[in-house]
Amino acid sequence: MDQTVSKLLCEQVNKEFYSAYLYLEFANFFEEKGLDGFANWYQVQAKEEMDHAMLFYQYLHNNNQKIALEAIAKPERKGDSFEAVLQEGLAHEEYVTALINQIYEAAQNAKDFRTTQFLDWFIKEQGEEEANANDLITRMGLFGHDAKGLYLLDGELKNRTYAPPSLTL
Repeated sequence: MDQTVSKLLCEQVNKEFYSAYLYLEFANFFEEKGLDGFANWYQVQAKEEMDHAMLFYQYLHNNNQKIALEAIAKPERKGDSFEAVLQEGLAHEEYVTALINQIYEAAQNAKDFRTTQFLDWFIKEQGEEEANANDLITRMGLFGHDAKGLYLLDGELKNRTYAPPSLTL
């Protein structure tokens, strides 16, 4: 495997774990505000990010690459309103999409077709992640400023369940 591609994949392991930490920070925020459904939504997000990290981790091992695990930075939540935290979640997903695209481009340049095929799942997944984050922002805008609407939206988000990824390595 091309060393640039290997390095980027290794860095992505840590960035996915950071994403999980960040989403747990968001869950903490919503939990403290009494919005258990929003907290649940971000707890599920955190689990998904941990799975993503492990998929990169396993892919690297499957390709005989060394993995250097780095310290995971403390998550920094910037927003203090419901909308700001949701916007921050979308911005983070867009950042992760850019990272995946960067790895994909490096793999293409190295003619590492196995890695591009592996990353195809993440490209699709990031599209779904951004759509989900946008949907949550839209729904908050529509219903979140009305106490009853916020209550119903929060109740709906309590029903989100974790499903492990369907990617086979």
